[in-house]
Amino acid sequence: MKLLLNALTFLAVAGPSFAFTTSSKFGVVNRSESGTKLLARKPFISGNWKLNPQTRDEAIALGQEIAASITPDTPDIDIALFVPYVFIESTMNAVDGKLMVGAEGVSPESQGAFTGAVSCSMVKSIGVQWALAGHSERRTLFGETDEEINGQCLKLIEDGMSVMLCIGETLAEYEQDLAGAVCAVQLKKGLAGITKEQMARVAVAYEPVWAIGTGKVATPEVAQSVHAKCRAIIADMYDQEVADATRVLYGGSVSPESVDALMSQPDIDGGLVGGASLDSAKFGRIINFKPV
Repeated sequence: MKLLLNALTFLAVAGPSFAFTTSSKFGVVNRSESGTKLLARKPFISGNWKLNPQTRDEAIALGQEIAASITPDTPDIDIALFVPYVFIESTMNAVDGKLMVGAEGVSPESQGAFTGAVSCSMVKSIGVQWALAGHSERRTLFGETDEEINGQCLKLIEDGMSVMLCIGETLAEYEQDLAGAVCAVQLKKGLAGITKEQMARVAVAYEPVWAIGTGKVATPEVAQSVHAKCRAIIADMYDQEVADATRVLYGGSVSPESVDALMSQPDIDGGLVGGASLDSAKFGRIINFKPV
């Protein structure tokens, strides 16, 4: 149903005069049907482990348990875990290719006197293709600016990798009806210098800061309205084709109880899951979501 809604939305904007071939790249699937191009965004469920778990053995066990929840009955989706640097290779081995393992962040610098930094080339050399940028905790706790986040995005793209740009408003901003304005600023600054063609390697995660780690979840309707605003902003920055192809994930305390309704919304293309990704049973249920 969700793919059908996405297709109908695209047709309403683009009209029927598009020829196409069958292909799949960076989560965009083009399907042939009577000279009409139906563009369906492949769902993307991802987990952010943050400063967890505490040992390598725990990371391996959690990765194995999550991988075991991916079965032939699992929806055709992209799945990724963003994990602490020291656990990346161990987790990759644990999941045995059943899902992607990414970095929680990177430095925009390539090399040099930057103690504690980790570069794109370092994580790419061990098989990482995706990294987060702009997570609210990096913005608020570590003081990363939009300009620094943009530098991370540009460096990831320059090095042939993919980035999940995180954006979102605080509770005060939400209550002042500023969600759209905040997301517009963060999108425009975060994506500055990224071309239309390079947007194929960008996903956006909308994470209302007031819902992260609090157990509060924006209603599916509220989340959908902000996702639609984000897509309209991307269309204004680039064009409707790019907006229709860009995956926008929801990242505000996604749970087994909320995922089905969230994934039923036409502009919600997946989830960036925090706490529930540390529980294999909960994350397994989220991976195996069932749109209502």
